[in-house]
Amino acid sequence: MKKLLAAIASVTIIAPVFLFSPVAMAQTAQQSKMTTCNKDATGKKGDERKAFMKDCLSNKPAAPAAPMTQQDKMKSCNKDATGKKGDDRKAFMKECLKKDK
Repeated sequence: MKKLLAAIASVTIIAPVFLFSPVAMAQTAQQSKMTTCNKDATGKKGDERKAFMKDCLSNKPAAPAAPMTQQDKMKSCNKDATGKKGDDRKAFMKECLKKDK
């Protein structure tokens, strides 16, 4: 009887520790990642889906966006200013070039 009570007590103490262990948490995070990648892969088939899932499930962090150069800003603002003329265009370009895009 004492052995049975000792076994029940040890299971009661060990089970909650295992449930919140890093291994159990990691599986949950991986499962969550798999769910998200599967949702994002909707519509892809064959090799395209395989490559997408491989990329999505890898632990590579997203590459940080490179800051926009002054030349890139100028191109973007010129494109957005299409149709504006004179002082209106000048004011638009001045404000557009100040912004961080």
